[in-house]
Amino acid sequence: MEKYIELMKRYWINLSLPKSIEVIDIIQILLIAVFIYYLMLWVKSTRAYTLLKGLMMVVIFLILAYLLHMDTLIWIFKNLGVVAITALIIIFQPELRRALEQLGEKSMFNSIFRFDSMKLEEWKISDRTINELIRATYDMAEVKTGALIVVENNVILGEYEKTGILLDSVLTSQLLVNIFEYNTPLHDGAVLVRNNRVVAATCYLPLSDSLTLSKDLGTRHRAGVGISEVSDALTIIVSEETGNVSYTLGGKIYTGVAPNELREQLYHLQKKNLRDEAGKKRRRGRVKNAEETHE
Repeated sequence: MEKYIELMKRYWINLSLPKSIEVIDIIQILLIAVFIYYLMLWVKSTRAYTLLKGLMMVVIFLILAYLLHMDTLIWIFKNLGVVAITALIIIFQPELRRALEQLGEKSMFNSIFRFDSMKLEEWKISDRTINELIRATYDMAEVKTGALIVVENNVILGEYEKTGILLDSVLTSQLLVNIFEYNTPLHDGAVLVRNNRVVAATCYLPLSDSLTLSKDLGTRHRAGVGISEVSDALTIIVSEETGNVSYTLGGKIYTGVAPNELREQLYHLQKKNLRDEAGKKRRRGRVKNAEETHE
């Protein structure tokens, strides 16, 4: 351990700051800051965030192996370094492709100079939207109208949005019921919900290859599980055969759910969860006690 402390001391001594800062240095710092900021936004809004957490676990394991002098493991990782880099490029290929596509879009350049970016609460659905979703879901379940509704969370589903027909309409129960009405032009496929709006209909979703799913589940349910395996979205499914309501989340499917259970899961997508509410109540309690003390 003393060897590593001595190494850090030598590194700190050799670390020096520039004697003067010029305009070009400030520009470089700003460019790097903007790049890191948008890189973090890209990582957070794609599957790269989950993959990055796994990569961090590997890095921590490598650091421990180095500190504990596990020479065999270090030798293996050194020789597999090139293969690992190639594997990362292959794993992140969809996200990298989408990032390059956004780089060429006009909206990308406009957003660089727009620092009033969307707040977290804008990504969460409102109470009104939750009520409309619940009403539409169980109205369709009562008459056995098949439905597939994807409620986007943090991972942006732009690639699946492009497979459907863009709507960008305020979400209402009447709109959802009309979309999924049998023999209407938009009833086939999934509806994508984002920011309290129906952004697209007739979207194609990836089917799950899981062998644990029941054989009784059809394509609509497998699509719901499939999108939950590649994102953090919550998908609501209404069975056309039985009228049962199901939802998928985190690669799992929950069938035969009641309105209260589905409502509770939708509330988890909001900014105000139970923990925040408890924290607010505690803060309000402290403020009230402080006011009473001063009085």
